[in-house]
Amino acid sequence: MLYTFTYTSPLGILTMASDGDSIIGLWLSGQKYFASTIKEKCVNKKLPIFDKAIAWLDCYFAGKIPDITVPLAPHGTEFRKQVWSILTNIPYGKTITYGEIAKKLAGATGKEKMSAQAVGGAVGHNPISIIIPCHRVVGTGGSLTGYAGGIDKKIKLLEIEHVNMNKFYIPKRGTAL
Repeated sequence: MLYTFTYTSPLGILTMASDGDSIIGLWLSGQKYFASTIKEKCVNKKLPIFDKAIAWLDCYFAGKIPDITVPLAPHGTEFRKQVWSILTNIPYGKTITYGEIAKKLAGATGKEKMSAQAVGGAVGHNPISIIIPCHRVVGTGGSLTGYAGGIDKKIKLLEIEHVNMNKFYIPKRGTAL
């Protein structure tokens, strides 16, 4: 059985999902691919795992680095899970490009190179927003692109982490990265 619970954040309502032991989903309201990894009916119930996630989110939204460990079990392909694992290692307040993740993944898997676009697809399908920090991934040259929750939310999350926003730009629609 799967469970859900909502949390009111400075970004709006967040919906959390759990298998009872781990967080399997955390989505912003209106997020692209909202609950796309959930294939069964969920029961709305507050569980201890949600209390842990709430404590983590409270700390994060207070502008602090959370020191709470929240068990995570995102559902996805092996490739996506590898990308999400890299995301969990991006330090608070730092950013990385899709291309840099592709290079890391290629090196880890013994491949000569990896597609930054494929990495972007995996990043975009991250089912555990914020805790798995896909908002810390930017385009080449500092373009703020590709956040399923919306670029405005990505900017707010980076500002919470005190990232210097002067080095980033938002590409115009239809602009190649």
